[in-house]
Amino acid sequence: MPESGASRAQQERTDIPTAGTRAAEPGTTGTPPGKPAAAEAARRTGLLVTLVLGGLTALPPLSMDMYLPALPAVTESLHAPAATIQLTLTACLTGMALGQVVVGPMSDRWGRRRPLLLGMMIYVVATALCVFAPTTGLLIGFRLLQGLAGAAGIVIARAVVRDMYDGVEMARFFSTLMLISGVAPIVAPLIGGQVLRFTDWRGIFAVLTVVGVGLTLVVWKWLHETLPPQDRHTGGVGDALRTMRGLLADRVFTGYMIAGSLAFATLFSYVSASPFVMQEIYGASPQTFSLLFGINSVGLIAVGQINGKVLVGRISLDKALAFGLSVIVLAAAALLLMTSGVFGKVGLVPVAAGLFVLMSAMGLAMPNTNAQALMRTKHAAGSASALLGTSSFLIGAIASPLVGIAGEDTAVPMAVVQLVCGLGAMACFLGLCRPWQRTT
Repeated sequence: MPESGASRAQQERTDIPTAGTRAAEPGTTGTPPGKPAAAEAARRTGLLVTLVLGGLTALPPLSMDMYLPALPAVTESLHAPAATIQLTLTACLTGMALGQVVVGPMSDRWGRRRPLLLGMMIYVVATALCVFAPTTGLLIGFRLLQGLAGAAGIVIARAVVRDMYDGVEMARFFSTLMLISGVAPIVAPLIGGQVLRFTDWRGIFAVLTVVGVGLTLVVWKWLHETLPPQDRHTGGVGDALRTMRGLLADRVFTGYMIAGSLAFATLFSYVSASPFVMQEIYGASPQTFSLLFGINSVGLIAVGQINGKVLVGRISLDKALAFGLSVIVLAAAALLLMTSGVFGKVGLVPVAAGLFVLMSAMGLAMPNTNAQALMRTKHAAGSASALLGTSSFLIGAIASPLVGIAGEDTAVPMAVVQLVCGLGAMACFLGLCRPWQRTT
């Protein structure tokens, strides 16, 4: 959808009617009419709110990526195969997916603040339990609980953005948020690699526990409620389910949701496979792997900032999204050709370059799918955010273990999963969103 002005965003946006809510107000690219005073107050805090929301969205990648350099060590410590240890990633992803289904509607009914604080406190407890997990089974269980609780930060951060912004401003804010949250994938493996110099993998979870405590205190002190009582849903579980069913009935919303989720799955197939691909197949040390992972994250952040600062408002979000998905498909195809031996034996540098291009393209795919989907609903932002997050993490959790299906000696499954997900994302975008039907 082109973002050439407020009138176009207002014409093309569709608010989904939901049970127990008022009729939707027209969206604009600035401050929508009747914007709640709480949301306006939050907007005036500017950088502070951006940092808090960035911290909430950074917590999941921080929880995942600090742990990545330690995966081979966990395999040795708990005497479990690599495929089993990868289930600790899958469990965390699954928890984040399922937790959002619960927390999203809760935040529409009781406000953003209370469910968020509860989730953060449970996250701290679950992460502390991971420190003392004696077996692989218990570690998987604690990681599942960690994901369930950590989901509160993801879903509510998106809902708060929807409370405060609309139209082009929302797309820009998501790109700015990516700058903050994107620091986590850069520093997390570096921190994880350095922690492993002084302690074992359990020390990584101890550090994450401290981070969780600090972020909980920051949220308690500085993140105010953005959803006033008069805008909250009063219905129960039935109303929440009807709201979600209404959202899924919107073909365009569903198209953006699935396209974004499949793009997200290409990212998490890399997250799951890269420790073994880089270190076991191509011989990178934990520190080299951490450096390469950080460089890829820099690419993602840089492209995300180009999207928010340069492209948004000048070209349509759909055009930027289409270009990003095309680059993902081309990069995944190149990786498949390299890892399958079509070009002969390739080293670490060409594969790392292909992954860099793929990761950078995420800076166009992720903020634009979120913005386009959320622009289609206002008074069910929590439920819509929950569906977006749940779909992303469920598909990511399915894709994650598939990358190791052929063992630890080949990177072909990773490239195959990335190519299939990229092609699927493009097909959903073209087949369901049909951007040419909504442009003038």
